[in-house]
Amino acid sequence: QVQLVESGGGLVQAGDSLRLSCTMSGGTFWMYTMGWFRQPPGKEREFVGAIGWRPRTTSYADSFKGRLTISRDNHKDTMYLQMDSMKPEDTAVYYCASSIYADSDFDADRIYAAWGQGTQVTVSS
Repeated sequence: QVQLVESGGGLVQAGDSLRLSCTMSGGTFWMYTMGWFRQPPGKEREFVGAIGWRPRTTSYADSFKGRLTISRDNHKDTMYLQMDSMKPEDTAVYYCASSIYADSDFDADRIYAAWGQGTQVTVSS
C-alpha cells in the first residue's frame, strides 16, 4: 500500500522561499505521477502543481507560475516543491498525492489514489 509523507512545512516570513518534500513508501516511485495540492484555512483544496512519471513532464497552476518548481528524485522516492516569494495567502495545509502512470488531468484530485497527511505552511507578513 502506497504511503506518502510530507515534510518541510512550518512558519516562514513573506518573501522567503520554502521547500517541501514528499516521500513515498510501499510503491515503485518512478511509476507515479505526483501532485501537490493545498487547502487554505476556510477554503477548498486546490491544485498547486504536479510532476509526471514520464521525464520532463510538469504542470503548474496558473496562479503559481513563476514561483514554483516541482522536481523528483526517483532514487530517493521523493518529490519536492520549491516555492519562492512566499505570500501570506500561501498559508495552507499542503498535501502530496500519487497516481500511477497518469498522463493527463494532473489538476484533478480524482486521479490521485493516495494522499499524504499534509504539512502546515504558515506565512507571516
